[in-house]
Amino acid sequence: MDAPSNPKQRTLVIGLIIIGLIIVGFFGLRTARAFREFRGHRPPPPFATEHVETDVSLIRDWMTIPFISRMYQVPPNVLFDALEIPPHKNREKSLKQLNEEYFPQAEGIVLEKIKAAVLAELANRLGQTPTAP
Repeated sequence: MDAPSNPKQRTLVIGLIIIGLIIVGFFGLRTARAFREFRGHRPPPPFATEHVETDVSLIRDWMTIPFISRMYQVPPNVLFDALEIPPHKNREKSLKQLNEEYFPQAEGIVLEKIKAAVLAELANRLGQTPTAP
């Protein structure tokens, strides 16, 4: 590409390039600063400020085992053991999907088993009986 021969065009092109470099530099520095601040923050420890849920009647069939595990602070292996199913490839499935896959003849059995397992684990840990379903 030929350089503009007109001095006005040359000045305009140089001015636009300088403005573009200033804009790129400004937003680049903002991005770098935001990235440094973001890397400095770590997520809070689980349930550091939240209370442990104890009402098992809140468990629904759309929930996954890791979600319930975190909500009630019950290890996921306890819940998988209660269902007698492997955790592999079942972590992302809802209780309804697990029921359809492993217990198609008994509707709602997974939900009831999970509620019972959570209730038993909470009773063992807390030394009291949480709210029953």
